[in-house]
Amino acid sequence: METVISCSSSPLTSQLHIFSPHKTRRNKGKTHLGSCHVRPRMSLDQPPSSSSSSSSSNPGTTLLKNVTKLLWGPSLPPGLLISTVPPASKFSLQKNPPATTNLHLYVGLPCPWAHRTLIVRALKGLEDTVPVSIASPGQDGSWEFKAIRGRGTDILVPGVDNVNGCKNLKEVYKLRVGGYTGRATVPMLWDADKKDVACNESYDIIQIFNSGLNEKSRNPSLDLAPGELKGKIEEWNKLIYPNVNNGVYRCGFAQSQEAYDRAVSDVFDTLETINDHLGGSRYLCGETLTLADVCLFTTLIRFDAVYNVLFKCTKKKLIEYPNLHGYMRDIYQMPKVAATCNFMEIMDGYYKILFPLNPGGIRPAMPSGCEHQLLSRPHNRESLSSVDNNMHVNVS
Repeated sequence: METVISCSSSPLTSQLHIFSPHKTRRNKGKTHLGSCHVRPRMSLDQPPSSSSSSSSSNPGTTLLKNVTKLLWGPSLPPGLLISTVPPASKFSLQKNPPATTNLHLYVGLPCPWAHRTLIVRALKGLEDTVPVSIASPGQDGSWEFKAIRGRGTDILVPGVDNVNGCKNLKEVYKLRVGGYTGRATVPMLWDADKKDVACNESYDIIQIFNSGLNEKSRNPSLDLAPGELKGKIEEWNKLIYPNVNNGVYRCGFAQSQEAYDRAVSDVFDTLETINDHLGGSRYLCGETLTLADVCLFTTLIRFDAVYNVLFKCTKKKLIEYPNLHGYMRDIYQMPKVAATCNFMEIMDGYYKILFPLNPGGIRPAMPSGCEHQLLSRPHNRESLSSVDNNMHVNVS
């Protein structure tokens, strides 16, 4: 069997919908990146459709289903095949800010798509305007809130639900009028006045944080998507999303050698292209940090700690790419960004929860390239010229 992949979502198993992108919406030729969600094409707790009845009667398929069910137990029934074309989200802002500014952000620290929202929120100085509640992944695949004591305050850590007092994120979603029976995904922007979900698509949220709340921002002059660069941002997103952001998941959850070979080639070919480009350009679009850089960073910062090992992205470590690693350190060292990078929570969220990929639940030692001391070393990227600022990204 092979996981069906498109550039609209990641093939992460249904029990951890919290880590995979919701969808890609296309509007007037533009790609919009979504939040964390997957949908099983075939679930172990549902009878197969008539179109798949022949395969379900196959003894090999039946054995695989029974063994998988035994391994996972009743609380985490994974889909044997993962569809990457989920239904349209009910909670999309489509770049229009909510009428209220009484907003609350729900995130989980392991999730790279939620991480985007934390970074833009920090860079724009929206911490007071948009308070946050940080959930942690539970053993049943849900996002849970719990008080964690004895932790320092120099880095974000999971905690309680600060606005609704719920025990888990699903309870929050159910508070909305009419309730909710879908997947409780992060990131999620909550309208505290209406008691409703304002948005749960990461790219919509970071666009709103970038330009929709400037009246309440402590850094309103920062624009991560200036008009003159929107075309370049879109080109980079079209290259990076399917091949890097989603590509690492295609490697980790490939169900055939051919699927893995294609995915790993896409990942490392694209990393080589970006590394070459960054040899002459401080950021993807030149001298200006943009939303495209934020979206790439949240995958890069997890690469050596998680994707290189757990997802079998083993051809190279990120630290072997001098330009990419320096670029990652450049962004990491920006004020307040390092505080959003909790490596222990990131590694626990993958190694202790993704049972099929790591049955023992053992978290490996932190790679040296991910240590704060190394990430804080001078990157010297301020000296780069802008000679390649007008580079056009060819997306096939």
